[in-house]
Amino acid sequence: MKFLKPTVIALSLVAVFGCQQETKKEEAKAPELKTEIQKQAYGLGASIGMYMEKNLTEHNKLGLTLDKKLITQGFIDSLAGKSVIKKEEVQTLLSSLDASMKAKMKDAETKKAEDSLAEGKKFLAENAKKEGVKVTESGIQYEVLKEGTGEKPKATDTVKVHYKGTFLNGETFDSSYDRGQPATFPLNRVIKGWTEGVQLMSVGSKFKFTIPSDLAYGKRGNPPRIPGNSVLQFDIELLDIIKPEKPVAVGDEK
Repeated sequence: MKFLKPTVIALSLVAVFGCQQETKKEEAKAPELKTEIQKQAYGLGASIGMYMEKNLTEHNKLGLTLDKKLITQGFIDSLAGKSVIKKEEVQTLLSSLDASMKAKMKDAETKKAEDSLAEGKKFLAENAKKEGVKVTESGIQYEVLKEGTGEKPKATDTVKVHYKGTFLNGETFDSSYDRGQPATFPLNRVIKGWTEGVQLMSVGSKFKFTIPSDLAYGKRGNPPRIPGNSVLQFDIELLDIIKPEKPVAVGDEK
């Protein structure tokens, strides 16, 4: 991701310049927005400001705090044709800034993945001791919340389920319940923990699974939502096994 493209910088600095004014609220004059073109101009500035606020916040989080006064001065000087840095050098500086940002993002992701791995190992060890929790040979942990009486699916079957996926802190990252519609998919085209785990269920069952990261999204995770090495929990309700329609034999058509 390029955080500061030259063309974006030129526009974005308009918003930064406006933010730098130290006018007191009581002295501030509301913008005149009577015509459509005035509203469009203000809307463009608002959009740029929102972008810059998010952009600079991300830089700050990673320790690359940019001096807003210098950003503003560079914008003003360039408009006046008095920039003290040549265009060619600006390009080089921005490329360097982009490279620094990417390096810091990678370091942050690595640190987060390492922390997630340690947290996951600790959680799995403690959760396995809880009453009612069963552990498969591969390491999947599950609790039977409701036992169904239907048949169990095979890995090659297509299943219809309701589910909710959460991180270990309880935060939901995906839920068919929230969407108000069950999910249908081939069981051999999901994460390994699902392929193995759902085969333990009978239609009508509801299980709670705790899936180790190597049976979920592994070291890389599933950016941007799921960090690397994440142990995930799923409440899964097996509603049905979708059987393929039998082909009509020649001569049977009416």
